[in-house]
Amino acid sequence: MAGKSKVLIIGGTGYIGKFIVEASAKQGHPTFALVRESSVSDPVKAKLIDNFKNLGVQLLYGDLYDHESLVKAIKQVDVVISAVGHMQLKDQIKIIAAIKEAGNVKRFFPSEFGNDVDRVHAVEPAKTAFATKAQIRRAIEAEGIPYTYVVSNCFAGYFLPGLAQPGATAPPRDKVVIPGDGYPKAVFNYEGDIGTYTIKAVDDPRTLNKILYIKPPKNTYSFNEVVALWEKLIGKTLEKTYVPEDKFVKQIQDAPTPINVPLAIRHSIFVKGDQSNFEINPSFGVEAAQLYPDVKYTTVEEYLSRFV
Repeated sequence: MAGKSKVLIIGGTGYIGKFIVEASAKQGHPTFALVRESSVSDPVKAKLIDNFKNLGVQLLYGDLYDHESLVKAIKQVDVVISAVGHMQLKDQIKIIAAIKEAGNVKRFFPSEFGNDVDRVHAVEPAKTAFATKAQIRRAIEAEGIPYTYVVSNCFAGYFLPGLAQPGATAPPRDKVVIPGDGYPKAVFNYEGDIGTYTIKAVDDPRTLNKILYIKPPKNTYSFNEVVALWEKLIGKTLEKTYVPEDKFVKQIQDAPTPINVPLAIRHSIFVKGDQSNFEINPSFGVEAAQLYPDVKYTTVEEYLSRFV
């Protein structure tokens, strides 16, 4: 434990947060999770919180909307990681204010965990969601808070089980709908690995004031390549329907809220290629698998094999 930063995770019971909490504890960081009193009585979250306790995680009771509890929690740690959900992205301004007041934080990781929001070509409503994350980046920089932005690209658990087919819970075995021409490359990472790489970066001077891109070589695939890999695994050819961009954009515009959000994010990823259409320049970014070659990450093929 000596010399390892104390880490506070805000949003630790959320989708990606729980993986970050676990990775932090397993990598030997003194780990703290900010939880609301009400979470303990929520049956799903209570189970997670029990798991945290078993890992030696210290629970701090507080709330994003209670400034005093936030400052008090932050004063006990060196690094703050936010994993708050979509609806709370804007409210991270409250974390920034608390970090400024506490005055002891060595690094802040805002809730990113998706595309690089400074390098996207998105349509609404994803455009606004990405812009909110970009505004948080600018606020952190304006306050001079040391940071790392984690660009984890696609959550494997969100896109791969249904091959990014809206509403599907298992990969298709007959037909598949592909947005655009299926050629732009995307990156699919297992959530546990995203947690591992995020925590690896906590005390690494190479990731300070940089974007950490999680793009392991075996996880970059075009939509067509993911489908071909799945076909190889099940020994069967799927019937493919391609949706031209103009038609796909129309589907997004016609879809009700909140269904339109994931559709617009799919457009950014699979039609515009926003996870792979730029080079990572050392002036702003580093790549996780190159920094941490010791991490045995889950490949797309290994992940999809579970569904065969």
